[in-house]
Amino acid sequence: MKILLLGEFSNVHNNLAEGLRALGHDVTTANGGHGWSNYHRDIDLGRSFGLWGGISFLFRLLKALPKLCGYDIVQLVNPHFLHLKAERVIPIFNFLRKHNNGLVLCAMGDDYYYCYNHKHFKPLAYSDYNLGDKPRSTEFGERAYNECVGTAKEKLSREVAYWCDAVVSVIYEYWAPYNLVTDKDKNGIPIREKNHFIPLPIKMPEPVCPPPSDKLRVFLGYKKEFGAYKGTDIMMEVANDLLKKYPDKMELKLASNIPFAEYQHMMDNSDVMLDQVYSYGPGMNALLALSKGIVCISGGEAVNYEMMGEYDCRAIINVTPSYESVYTELERLILMPKDELQALKEKSREYVRRNHECVKVARQYEALYKLIINN
Repeated sequence: MKILLLGEFSNVHNNLAEGLRALGHDVTTANGGHGWSNYHRDIDLGRSFGLWGGISFLFRLLKALPKLCGYDIVQLVNPHFLHLKAERVIPIFNFLRKHNNGLVLCAMGDDYYYCYNHKHFKPLAYSDYNLGDKPRSTEFGERAYNECVGTAKEKLSREVAYWCDAVVSVIYEYWAPYNLVTDKDKNGIPIREKNHFIPLPIKMPEPVCPPPSDKLRVFLGYKKEFGAYKGTDIMMEVANDLLKKYPDKMELKLASNIPFAEYQHMMDNSDVMLDQVYSYGPGMNALLALSKGIVCISGGEAVNYEMMGEYDCRAIINVTPSYESVYTELERLILMPKDELQALKEKSREYVRRNHECVKVARQYEALYKLIINN
């Protein structure tokens, strides 16, 4: 198949491209590098700031349009897949659907259905928008909601969901809100009925073997703008408190808003990574760490494992959104004997190998793509 992966979040499409190419498919990635991460892409759709940056981007986009035609499958990382205002993305989207065959939408990142359904229906015990029955209000979350609901972004989300042949949800917290969608698509089928769960893909690296140390090397990588939205504030407070309590047993490394290659280098010399506290399953950041054999404190609720059929190898150190939960788990790792910590590291890699290895995940996408093309 000839496949276009359009847009990028956290290297998802690059990893999927690796798996699909290993299966013999012709795959093109087109994206803007996802900001400062500067991920690889075959077609560069990056944009710089300012008036000239916008003009230059539009010129390159128009020049690239012929290269975005003639694919068996076009997969969008999100309804808002280009660095343009939503109302300007809609005609590009219409061009893509008229000049290609199958269309797949990834439920990944903020969009109308994600923001609206989490905030108003609260399908999870905790999320970006609620703690139990109580609403959560963060600057980033409110901004995302206000951008996605009652705006051109809402129209774009609805338009893409209406025309796409399938929705792929990559973590349980994306699957849950799309499973509530009652809107129907171009064929009169409820959108929730074409909502598929496929795990995030990871290209397995060599295991990380940092030099021996008497201290537990804890890594916290984060985006400054997310802060309280992802629970970085809780994890930072816990890490600093435990660093004061165990200065001879722990060291802390922080990384924020740096290029992906530099970020990976900082991660590699770590034993444990702190990720996020409001998730039900590991995102790409956590999976990258796990694939390297780094123990990860993040979201690992039973329902996310069960959707993958994983009942034996549950490697993520699951925490709930509280200081006490994170404190208990991190302190346990600080005091853990080295042989037990090493066993956890090996279990981390095994979990990714069993459930997220990019060729295994690509086979699931391949089956979905074939189903779309043959219908």
